[in-house]
Amino acid sequence: MKIYTKKGDDGSTGLLGGTRLPKHHLRIESYGTVDELISFIGSLRDHMVQPPYVDQLIQIQNDLFTIGSHLAADPEKNKMELPKIGSERIEAMEIAMDQMEENLPEMKFFVLPGGHPAVSAAHICRCVCRRAERLCVALAEAEEVGAIIIQYLNRLSDFFFVLARQLTLDMEVVEIPWNPKNRS
Repeated sequence: MKIYTKKGDDGSTGLLGGTRLPKHHLRIESYGTVDELISFIGSLRDHMVQPPYVDQLIQIQNDLFTIGSHLAADPEKNKMELPKIGSERIEAMEIAMDQMEENLPEMKFFVLPGGHPAVSAAHICRCVCRRAERLCVALAEAEEVGAIIIQYLNRLSDFFFVLARQLTLDMEVVEIPWNPKNRS
């Protein structure tokens, strides 16, 4: 399988099912942002040493590849059997968040991301995930997008926020509260 095909040299790309779209199309932006998120999660994993989190992140990357395959398929023309993603994956994230929140201090203020590369990377994942969600919501207004995709991305951004707080605690980093009155 060759990496380059030269078919995209005209500014278009192919979906599963054969349809060609301009590379700036909302569907391409949607799965491209999911792909970007997968890479940022890899960077987050590189900063971490705790096996349970790393295992969760690998599962999430696999889930996102599945989501990306659905977004990269023409909803009408694709005949390929795609892997499924079910509500049990969302439930697994909710369980993981509930477990982490049992140990976390109560939220009393917004926090400024940072303090450790892993914490910052988790916040970047949260932000990229929110962008992917916004793009998928916009795409769903015009074309078919499975509701589970939007639900998954919504919960995943929550997961990254809770994970960032958990990493802050684990790494004994001080959370810096947002101070709206602190202006230079």
